[in-house]
Amino acid sequence: MQFLRRPLEFVTWLMLALGLLFGVLMLADPRVIEGAPAWLKPLKFAVSTAIYSATLAWVLRYLRDWPRLARRAAAVTAWVFVVEVALVALQAARGTTSHFNTSSVVDGAIFSLMGAAIAAQTVAAIAVTVALWRQTFADRAMGWALRLGMTLAVAGASVGGMMTQPTATQLAQARETQQMPRAGAHTVGAPDGGPGLPGTGWSLAHGDLRVPHFVGLHAMQALPLVAWLVARRRGTRDSARVGVVVGAAVSYAALFALLLAQAMLGQPLVAPSGAVASALTAWTLGTVVLVLVAWRALGAPVSARTALEIA
Repeated sequence: MQFLRRPLEFVTWLMLALGLLFGVLMLADPRVIEGAPAWLKPLKFAVSTAIYSATLAWVLRYLRDWPRLARRAAAVTAWVFVVEVALVALQAARGTTSHFNTSSVVDGAIFSLMGAAIAAQTVAAIAVTVALWRQTFADRAMGWALRLGMTLAVAGASVGGMMTQPTATQLAQARETQQMPRAGAHTVGAPDGGPGLPGTGWSLAHGDLRVPHFVGLHAMQALPLVAWLVARRRGTRDSARVGVVVGAAVSYAALFALLLAQAMLGQPLVAPSGAVASALTAWTLGTVVLVLVAWRALGAPVSARTALEIA
């Protein structure tokens, strides 16, 4: 199966190298695009695609019954990521935005090409997810972690499609001026830009769809990590390990749903309010209880001190 993963391994190293280059350019180039350093977005995309590529290469090891599908998914994903990061970097070099930019024929064509590429990659991810649900696993807990992790990752990727929908303001502007220089946004309740969290740029004042997008995508790393951790406890029943993984997936899915609702309501990540704040509090308490139950299920005694440390 090694040859199936080579395109992804190549892209992983390529994106890490480009990440270093973009980091240097971010320090050397003082330009700012919509309140952020011009090369910050290419840097984030290079790092995120490197992580995704490395993870998917590892996931494909488990698709032993689906070699042709694995080979095609690896090739499609690798090519899409090269095209995507190249276009994001091109727009940064031009001093303009890459996403939602339809201000000229060239910008609109670039944004459309990026959208088509990501759509192809999403189809590949869905195909891998379906194959995982049909694949048998010697390690049942890891099998469930991979299936549920990829399912949530696809759900997280779908949030990207939500961002491409024109906002009410953009539609009103188009009706009035017959022009739409921007089509879509990741901020809910205000135009993109403005103060954001350091490093991520997530809005500090409004809802931001990039938050659930990020959390959903990283389920493909988080849940297998849970499966690996519980596998380290020797002598644990297989059914107990499966239960822990499924419980972790339920908690993760609930968090994803809550963050998506928070963003759609226009609430910033750092300032939930009303029903969202109450739901997040309930999720936190429920997750603590889940951790305690999992701790017991794995055969570890729970003392008062342990409970406090987990909480």
